[in-house]
Amino acid sequence: MSQRGTVRFRKEVGYEMMFAALSSSDVARPSRPPGFDMAYRPAESVYGPPILARLPSLIYLVIAAAAVSFVIAGEMAPTNTWLHIYVVEKDVHRVLGARMFATLLSVSALAAFARSSMRGVRVRRDGIECREILTLIWPRVRRIRWAQIDRIILDQKATIVLDLWDGSREDLPIVGDRKALSAVLEKVGHARAIPVRGGVGLDELPESEDEIFDD
Repeated sequence: MSQRGTVRFRKEVGYEMMFAALSSSDVARPSRPPGFDMAYRPAESVYGPPILARLPSLIYLVIAAAAVSFVIAGEMAPTNTWLHIYVVEKDVHRVLGARMFATLLSVSALAAFARSSMRGVRVRRDGIECREILTLIWPRVRRIRWAQIDRIILDQKATIVLDLWDGSREDLPIVGDRKALSAVLEKVGHARAIPVRGGVGLDELPESEDEIFDD
């Protein structure tokens, strides 16, 4: 074999070894047995925002309901009462009528209440769905599959944190029942061999009848 042929042969062998190394790096990490990541699927559950986060929209909804009740009472009151005069007779001099004002206020309050209820975490059988309010109309939705999670961190004071395989970190939205969400994530972590930091331990986790193990 000539010197040029020897160099070409060595390059081909080097490329083959490099491709083999790259392909082997795409395989799941050795700490997770092959085929085990897809064996466990938790029951679907939804965790909404805490009551304090929804309190402003609840107060707004109560005010809107009071305004609607005030307008209805004024329209049904006797004609010689102050309430009827203020709501009905003086309404002709207003730019925006009492009935229209109450309608707009109630629609706005219902929209604010629905918007505040969109935040939270949904545990799916194949991963987690996070909903956060970042715009005025619609929440941002991000779905994370179980296979993307590299570590579950439960010992943070404010929120639950997920370390992802790409090196990024995802802070889950704050929910009302954090204890229940932590229990679900801890059980998923132990079942799928995902490292968990914090938590109460497997012996303290409640049993669930809706869990699924795939063959």
